[in-house]
Amino acid sequence: MNTAQAKRVLETALLTAGQPLSLRDMRVLFDDALGADTLRLMLQELELEWAGKGLELTHVASGWRFQSRPELRMYLDRLHPEKPPKYTRAVLETLAIIAYRQPVTRGDMEDIRGVTIGSQIIKQLEDRGWVEVIGHRETVGRPSLFATTRQFLDDLGLSSLDQLPLLSQVDSSMSALAGMLEESPAQASLSLEEALAETANLADADPANTGLGQENTPT
Repeated sequence: MNTAQAKRVLETALLTAGQPLSLRDMRVLFDDALGADTLRLMLQELELEWAGKGLELTHVASGWRFQSRPELRMYLDRLHPEKPPKYTRAVLETLAIIAYRQPVTRGDMEDIRGVTIGSQIIKQLEDRGWVEVIGHRETVGRPSLFATTRQFLDDLGLSSLDQLPLLSQVDSSMSALAGMLEESPAQASLSLEEALAETANLADADPANTGLGQENTPT
C-alpha cells in the first residue's frame, strides 16, 4: 500500500469512526505496518487538506476526530432544535473545582464552595462521564479522590489539562462552560477562551492555587 492509499484509508476511518481514534487504533488499522511518526505526518497532511472545508481534523484527549467548525454551528443547530440538558450552577461549580484542583475529595470541594455538595451532584457528573474516582486519600475514612476524565477533555475539544486557562484568567459565570459541555462531541467546540473564560471564580476561593493537579494529567 502506497502513502496515498494509506492516507485514504486513514481519512475514511476517521470520518466514519464514532469516537476519536488513537495512534494505537490507527496502527491496528494498518496491522502495525505504519509507525507512529508516519501516522502523525499523514494526520498533519490531512489537517492541511481539510483546512478550507466545513470539517476540521482535531486532536483531543482520546485521539483524533473530524468535527464541524465553530462558525457552522448556528446552521447545524437548526437540524437539532431541541434544547440540550441544562446543568445547575452547583453542578458546574463542582466540575470546575475538580478540573482545577484534582485530585480532590468531596470535603475539599465543600471547603472551597462553602456549602455541602449533595451526592446527586457528584453522581450526575459521574453519569455524564466527566469525573471519576481515581483513588482514596490516606486519612481517616479514606475519602474518594475525584478527577476529570478523558471524556471531559474530549467534550471540551481539548487534548490535555494543560490547555485549561490559569485561574487568574477565569471569570465568574458558568454559562460558557455549560454551553460547551452541552454540545455533542460531534459538533464543533467553542474556542478555549470563549468556553472557559467564564468558569467559576475559584481564584477568589483559593488565590494560591493557579495550577493543575498532575496526578491525572492525560498522556
